[in-house]
Amino acid sequence: MMRRERGARNDNYSRVPEPLADAVKAAYVGARMLNAGSRPLPDFLIIGAQRCGTTSLYRYLAQHPQVIGAAPSKGVHYFDVNHERSLRWYRAHFPTRRRRDHAGSAAVTGEASPYYVFHPHGPDRVRAAVPNAGLILMLRDPVVRAFSQYQQEYARGFEDAETFERALDLEPGRLAGERERMLADPGYDSRALQHHAYAARGEYAPQLEAWRARFDPAQIHAIVAEEFFADPAAAYRGVLDFLGLPMPPRPPQFKAFNARPAGGMAAETRERLAARFAEPNRRLEKLLGRRLAWTSPNGSSDG
Repeated sequence: MMRRERGARNDNYSRVPEPLADAVKAAYVGARMLNAGSRPLPDFLIIGAQRCGTTSLYRYLAQHPQVIGAAPSKGVHYFDVNHERSLRWYRAHFPTRRRRDHAGSAAVTGEASPYYVFHPHGPDRVRAAVPNAGLILMLRDPVVRAFSQYQQEYARGFEDAETFERALDLEPGRLAGERERMLADPGYDSRALQHHAYAARGEYAPQLEAWRARFDPAQIHAIVAEEFFADPAAAYRGVLDFLGLPMPPRPPQFKAFNARPAGGMAAETRERLAARFAEPNRRLEKLLGRRLAWTSPNGSSDG
């Protein structure tokens, strides 16, 4: 089998060569930095988790007449991999006060970077820059989420392991000491933590605890992805209530974006992961004060 160039973009994601796309984005943001002082920081962040429907939710919100999304893309990643950049650079991704005023007094802006929730410095960096922002967290059956992430990382060329099981076997060694190194050196970015933490990212309880330790729990709106997929209109209404926005005259068309089939996992692998996530799931249910569909005997799904 021919090995893909590491980090190469799959055609499902972009047909524009990566260097050219990056150059265009840099020029666009650079021009907007000229008036960055007139660009308020975001009102909300979709902080994660990866492969939990964050792209779809962001697209739905961006269609609201009083929501102005980040530009040139939904994920700025300032609080994870781009934190060496200036706050002025971050501001350049958001609309000017004049444009916000034109959209209405209740207009909001925000971005979606699903690595934030898992990044060791995410909570502290967000707290320092936008302490009053609304934080939206989407959570999915961690067994299904892990497999979906593996499929995406493999398709994009970030994963060399030919099977999901092999990637799971490699994960502990790949992640060993990486979180500690990142905490000790804020300038260090871990490729393994970003692209190969298939099971670790699904241990949601310690991640949510870290964010709740730094933010009022009322600032964090958690969404169960399975419920979002089953009834996106209801989840959308809940997010609008959280952001203080009215239902628009024309609700968005609720179709899935960036979806990837999650079927095909071996039963033994599913059982292995279910056992690993049993205790973190119990902790998560306590934190949320509710039962989760995937923790019931027949709750896990391939959706």
